[in-house]
Amino acid sequence: MNPEPLTDLSRLCIHTITTKPWNIEEVAEKYSAAGVKGVTVWRNTLEGRNIPETGRLLRNSGLDAVSLCRGGFFPSTDRKKRQEAIDENRRAIDEAFRLGTGLIVLVCGADPAQPLEVSREQIYEGISAVLPDAGAAGVKLAIEPLHPMFADTRSAINTIGQANEMAEKISSPWVGVAVDVYHLWWDPDLEKGIERCGRNNNLLAFHISDWKSPTVDLLNDRGLMGEGCIPLRKIRSWVEKAGFNGFIEVEIFSDIYWKQDQDEFLKKVTEAYLKYA
Repeated sequence: MNPEPLTDLSRLCIHTITTKPWNIEEVAEKYSAAGVKGVTVWRNTLEGRNIPETGRLLRNSGLDAVSLCRGGFFPSTDRKKRQEAIDENRRAIDEAFRLGTGLIVLVCGADPAQPLEVSREQIYEGISAVLPDAGAAGVKLAIEPLHPMFADTRSAINTIGQANEMAEKISSPWVGVAVDVYHLWWDPDLEKGIERCGRNNNLLAFHISDWKSPTVDLLNDRGLMGEGCIPLRKIRSWVEKAGFNGFIEVEIFSDIYWKQDQDEFLKKVTEAYLKYA
C-alpha cells in the first residue's frame, strides 16, 4: 500500500545542483522563501567562500544542511591517483564539518581500464582509509549505488545489494547507503535491499526525481516527480517501512530545466513534491 500524499514541505530537501544557475546565496534566499526546509550542498557552490559562514547563512535562513555532495571516485589503475582521491575525500570531510552537516554522499567511482571487481576493492580501500577522518569529524558516508549505465567511470556500485554488501563489509557506524530512485527504481531486489538497510539501521539518504520516457540524455534529462515512470510513492513506502523518516531530497539534473526561469522551476518542484512524492 502506498503512503498518503505529503501535505507540507517539512521534509523537503533540494540539492543545489537542481537549481544549478543559482549561487549558494540565492539558494538560501529562494529556498527559504519557498518554504523548503533542507538543502544538500554541492561542493562547487562553496568555491571561494568562507564555509563556516556559508553554513551559518543556511541555518539563519531556516535551512538544514542535510548533506554535502559529493565524495568518492576512489578507483584508478594509477596508485598516485588513488591517493589523490583519498586526500580529496579528506578535504570533503573537512568541508562537511565546517559547513555543519553530518553526511557526505559518495559517488564511488570506477575505472574502465580495469575489472569492476578491482574498482570495488579500491572503493573499499578508499572508504576504509578515510573512516578515521569521518569518525573524528562526526560525518557519515553514504554509499550511493548508481545505475549500471554509469558503471564505466562513475560507479562500480550499481545495485542496492552491492551497496549493502560494501557497507556491511566496512562495518562502521559512519558508513551507510543512499537510495536514489533514479538509479535504483528498476532493481527487482530494491524492496528487499531497502529492508536490509532498515535491519542494519544504515539507510542514510533518500533522493527523488523521475525517469522520463523517452529520455534524451542519460545524465542530464531527469524529470520532475510525476513526469516519468518511477513508482515514487511505492518506493517511499518501502523506505519509511524500513524506518527512514528523514528528508526527502529532490535531485534533478536537467539541461532543459536549468535553462528555464529558476523561480518558476522551484515552484514546479514544490508542487510536484506535494502531488507525486
